[in-house]
Amino acid sequence: MRNLPVVHTPPFRLSKIITMASPSVFVGSRLRELRKDRGLSQAQLAERLEISASYVNQIEHNSRPLTLAVLDKLTATFGVDATFFSREDATRLLAEVQDVVHDREVCPTPVDVTELADLVKNHPTLARAMVEMHSRYRNVSDKLSLATDERMQGNAVLSITPRGELFGRASGPEAFSMPHEEVRDYFYARQNYVDVLDVQAEALAEELARMQRGVNVKNHPAQQIHHKEQVIATRLMDRHGVPVTYSTDLGDTQHYFDPRRRELFVSSKMRPGQIAFRLATELAYLEAGPTITSLVELGHFQSEDARALASRGLATYWAAALLLPYRQFHASAEQSRYDLEFLMREYGVGYETVCHRLSTLQRPSLRGVPWTFVRVDRAGNMSKRQSASGLHLSHSGGTCPLWNVYETFSYPGKIMRQIAQMPDGRRYLWIARTVNHHRAAWGQPGKMFAIGLGCEIRHAERTVYSDGLDLEDISAAVPIGSGCRLCPREACPQRAFPPIHQQLTIDPHRSAIAPY
Repeated sequence: MRNLPVVHTPPFRLSKIITMASPSVFVGSRLRELRKDRGLSQAQLAERLEISASYVNQIEHNSRPLTLAVLDKLTATFGVDATFFSREDATRLLAEVQDVVHDREVCPTPVDVTELADLVKNHPTLARAMVEMHSRYRNVSDKLSLATDERMQGNAVLSITPRGELFGRASGPEAFSMPHEEVRDYFYARQNYVDVLDVQAEALAEELARMQRGVNVKNHPAQQIHHKEQVIATRLMDRHGVPVTYSTDLGDTQHYFDPRRRELFVSSKMRPGQIAFRLATELAYLEAGPTITSLVELGHFQSEDARALASRGLATYWAAALLLPYRQFHASAEQSRYDLEFLMREYGVGYETVCHRLSTLQRPSLRGVPWTFVRVDRAGNMSKRQSASGLHLSHSGGTCPLWNVYETFSYPGKIMRQIAQMPDGRRYLWIARTVNHHRAAWGQPGKMFAIGLGCEIRHAERTVYSDGLDLEDISAAVPIGSGCRLCPREACPQRAFPPIHQQLTIDPHRSAIAPY
């Protein structure tokens, strides 16, 4: 086994993490997860830590506390940040609670982070309820602003229900932005993995693979995917009576299902992988319709638009799981060390599809690298935001200009790497590249996005993108944040706004580089 890079965590942080990493937050399970990820027995782990095997067993079963000395050995031996031993859910929840108290309308008085940590540690249910209430308040507030903004009203009549639903029509597209946030939060809360859909789609993928005569499924997954278009089309017709019609006259529409005629129209201008994905998306509604409906109902969405969008999101999740079956794709990812370009060629799908699928590989019994997946445009709008790690992506505060996800627009099509450090001290390896949604014909508008994949530095060596980088050099990490309004880095040369949670002090007789 290869040794992971050594990460030296400042001593002042270790004591703080020890407080968070008590048995009450399942440190034992985190140590067991680390041991299994490295393929070690309890005896082997004990030998590397220079402690007894019985001590390791007791820690894993939460019978003994994780001491500062053992934590120091773990960080030095395995290259993990000390925050690894604070439960991922707790880490993320703490960041979400901080977002709430940074809202001056809700909490005008600053709250010390230790108080928030105590709340998350001792009353996690109350903390989650606090975050949920703030989310609903924010949605209602945003919609009320639309309703009362004279520039948006026009001749429309708008009203807000106690649940935050907006009736009537606003004249701008902002009125329909809330459902997207609800759906993003839905997948975010589940760490972008939906087990029941993934398992069902994988089972069908195995069944469809047996229908592909003359194809070696194990050794040639790309051939499997390329042939799956025909197999899925056959499944649609034979099992559900839905014929597939290929057309060149659909304009910007990639596919369209006519429920009255029960006929599926698909643009022939797409690549085979794209066509297969669209067919699989419609197949999801037919094969997994009841499951999708049940999941949507359990999501407690606030509007019909949000429910419809969530339904489509779950259908596309199922489609990706069908085309890139979990165990097969996970094996390919691990063997290639998460080489994105290799996986694109191997499976015949696009860059964004591969990245998004990688961010879902969090099956408890067979986990991949826990990636954070984002999709942004040039203006900084984040249209997709999924995280399988403890990284919290703020709802507000804007974006960070030092993040390589935005730099990649200057180098279209080039994969760029960055080691970045968040304000909490955690370091991440970020991989970013632009993708183009090509025009159907000359003169028609196209779209360009930047796709970002990020993982904690302790996972970096599992990927080809760590090659040639000094993962031990903490000083080389680029300090980034969650946007100027929330970022505490006062000395950042790119700061555009003062942090909202700090008192603004202005000396009229002193100047500095401050764009705000």
